[in-house]
Amino acid sequence: MRRWQWALQLLTRRMWFRAGLFCVFAVALALASAFAGHLISYDLAAKIGSKSVDSILNLLASSMLAVTTFSLTAMVQAYSGATSTITPRAVQLLVDDSTSQNALATFLGSFLFAIVGIIALSTGIYGETGRVILFGGTIFVIGLIVITFLRWIEHVTRFGRMADTIARVEKAAAQSVRGMTQRLSFAAFDTARPDDAVLVHHTEIGRITHVDLAELSDVADAAGASVHVLSLPGMLADPAHPLVWTKASLDDQQVEQVREAFTIQHDRAFDHDPRFALVVLGEIASRALSPAVNDPGTAIAVIEAGTRVLATMLRHEPKEKTADTAGVIVPRIAFPDLIEDLFRPIARDGAALIEVGIRLQKALATLSAIEPQSTARCRTEAQDALSRACAAFTSSADADALTRLHEQLWRQES
Repeated sequence: MRRWQWALQLLTRRMWFRAGLFCVFAVALALASAFAGHLISYDLAAKIGSKSVDSILNLLASSMLAVTTFSLTAMVQAYSGATSTITPRAVQLLVDDSTSQNALATFLGSFLFAIVGIIALSTGIYGETGRVILFGGTIFVIGLIVITFLRWIEHVTRFGRMADTIARVEKAAAQSVRGMTQRLSFAAFDTARPDDAVLVHHTEIGRITHVDLAELSDVADAAGASVHVLSLPGMLADPAHPLVWTKASLDDQQVEQVREAFTIQHDRAFDHDPRFALVVLGEIASRALSPAVNDPGTAIAVIEAGTRVLATMLRHEPKEKTADTAGVIVPRIAFPDLIEDLFRPIARDGAALIEVGIRLQKALATLSAIEPQSTARCRTEAQDALSRACAAFTSSADADALTRLHEQLWRQES
């Protein structure tokens, strides 16, 4: 995906974007009635009861303002609740929710449609035939409001709740996996490079959210040498850590072109960073396991969701390289980093809970069964979780039960 395509995609997610589009449509619909009135015969206009359009528009204007305020309040409360009780990193997924944005845009656009219609009626630009067009547009808007409101009522009952947020993070992770250009690596992240390599650093400090591989391919083609990426989305870019290396000598314009291929923002994003989703899932579980919350059920739900995400990554078959990415070498995401991001916080904070320990052992055994190459790392992580749990248990029976389960699961993998 080119950088401009990525920027356009981010633009369409902004809350004001859909609201602005619907407001433009509403104003155009209200004003179009004045110019399309000649299409309706006067006899037809006399038969249709369009005289009531004034009172209908007044009712829409007063009610839609209240509904818009209510909807915005519900959304803000969901954001605040997620920030305080789930994790602030998951709030962006709620902000980007298309159903809530469509609802807010529909209600705000309907209010603006009514206001413009009332103002236009007071000027007398419609005439009898124009009022018929406005009446038809009003009926259409009312139907749209009813459909949107029914969807919004069903949606708001679960919007921002724990299960809904976990499902959103899992879905975001699954979508980011589709963009992975390599299969997972079962070794540490590879940053090796030759001593004579030409390194390119970024002058800004922030998180990488997108890498324009096509732009890097253009640089590789112009330089006549492969460009090896060292910084993936989610990593911190700063003047000390190189973005790419190559054996070709790059001029100032090519160096700047490489830097522009990396989008730097203050915060991480889910779209091209599947590791970030696992970090957020781990944060949700850690907060649920805190003494103030004490909710092991949520931690177990997170383990299951994270296991499904990791299973998707293990089974992922990347698409073949295209001409747009020729000459660009992208490193593989390290599997050890992924399971540490997800399971290490849960093993630490849920060490004293045997139900969490059991689910951790079974989840790691499941991943090992899906991909045999992951067995060694999964066994190490399972042993670490067992050690933490045995040290935290207050009951020797719990320690013995978890130890037996661990030996049973990993004896089968030996």
